Amino acid sequence: MLCVDQSGSMAASVGVFERVRGGSWRRCGRSGRRSSCSTRRLVDLTDQLHDPVEVLFGTQLGGGTDINRAVAYCQGLITRPANSIFILISDLYEGGIRQEMLRRVAAMTQAGVQVIVLLALSDEGAPFYDHENAAALAAMGVPAFACTPDAFPGLMAAAIERRDIAQWAERHQTT
Repeated sequence: MLCVDQSGSMAASVGVFERVRGGSWRRCGRSGRRSSCSTRRLVDLTDQLHDPVEVLFGTQLGGGTDINRAVAYCQGLITRPANSIFILISDLYEGGIRQEMLRRVAAMTQAGVQVIVLLALSDEGAPFYDHENAAALAAMGVPAFACTPDAFPGLMAAAIERRDIAQWAERHQTT
């Protein structure tokens, strides 16, 4: 499951992560994919996955970020936690209820969901994100790091094989 923050602060990252949706995700050959945007207006874009570029560039939701609401929605879609990978692409600047977002992520990981957070990237590839939320997630054992679209297929392979994502990130010099 891929949950993409499309709030205003993520504008630069949307262009960078277009390649994630446009190429890398398809190459993973996974079925049952869902995409949800983490803003005050929450939209399930599963039925539009045949055109990933349109999903990222054609969907303008506006409003502030409510990661908690998006995580809650996605959490409700997970029926097989031990077989699920949840990837959140966000700058982690939460406009909703921070503690509830962290509690939901903790519950997902405890249920067996593999949770990975890919931090926002500028057009130059520099990460920008809420350091406090990234540290809180890391303290829970949830990897939160910047990953270029070119490295995304390797990340997905590691996640599907249930390898240690933190070690993978370190080996691939992600930030």
